[in-house]
Formats: sequence, structure tokens, C-alpha cells
Amino acid sequence: MKQVDIFTDGACSGNPGAGGWGVILRYKGVDKELSGGEPETTNNRMELTAVIRALQALKEPCTVRLTSDSKYVIDAIEKGWVYGWKKNGWRKADKQPAKNVDLWEELLALLQKHTVSFHWVHGHQGHPENERCDELAVAAYQKYLV
Repeated sequence: MKQVDIFTDGACSGNPGAGGWGVILRYKGVDKELSGGEPETTNNRMELTAVIRALQALKEPCTVRLTSDSKYVIDAIEKGWVYGWKKNGWRKADKQPAKNVDLWEELLALLQKHTVSFHWVHGHQGHPENERCDELAVAAYQKYLV
């Protein structure tokens, strides 16, 4: 399988508010940037959307090293929380409904197609690709600001 590096970020102006996401896909040293946004959303939805859109952009099953500053996304996958939520009818350990179920279902389906390892980085700490993804996300949501 092809080895692809993916960097993602989501951002919001207000939470909820206008939101955007940014992605860098890197294959054999060549980068492709993607971004988009929504007029009314949350930061966590944009973080999830960035990961989903990145994986959807892959034309065939790949081995992916995915880097994000979202503890929400990475911990839910790496610590297995999302699998427990799904098993329990999309309820969290505290019996409250899980949020963003529609996006989690999309992501879980994509994780069946690709072999993905998740890597967390501190946001806004000078990581070049994370900073660029943030710029893309902010530019995307600014289109929705009045």
C-alpha cells in the first residue's frame, strides 16, 4: 500500500460559529492542500471533518500517518472511546449521548479501508504543517463571517 502523511486541523470563530478545516496530504514529497468550511458548526466537528475529508481524498487503500492537534479525535480513536460509544448505542460512559455521531460513523467506515496511525501534536506550537492547516481552516471559515 502507498504510504501517505496527512496533517489536519479544524477551527471555529465562536463555538458554535463559522468553522473551517484544513488538510495537507503528502505523498512522495508532494503536498496537496484541501480546505472547506461551514457557516454554523463546532470546533470538534471541524476537526473530525478534516480527518474525514483527508481520508476520502485517497483514491485507494493506503497506509496513513495522520497528525492532528485534536485530542478529541485522537483520544477517541487511540483510547477506544468511540468504539465503546458505538457498542453502547452511541452513549458515552456517563450514559449521555455521544456527539457528532454522523461524523464518527463516516470516520469509522474510512478506518476500515485505510491503515491509519494517529499522532498528536501541540497546536499553535510552531509545527509547520499544523500551522499551515490552521491557516487553511481559518481562511475557510472567514468566508462565512459577516
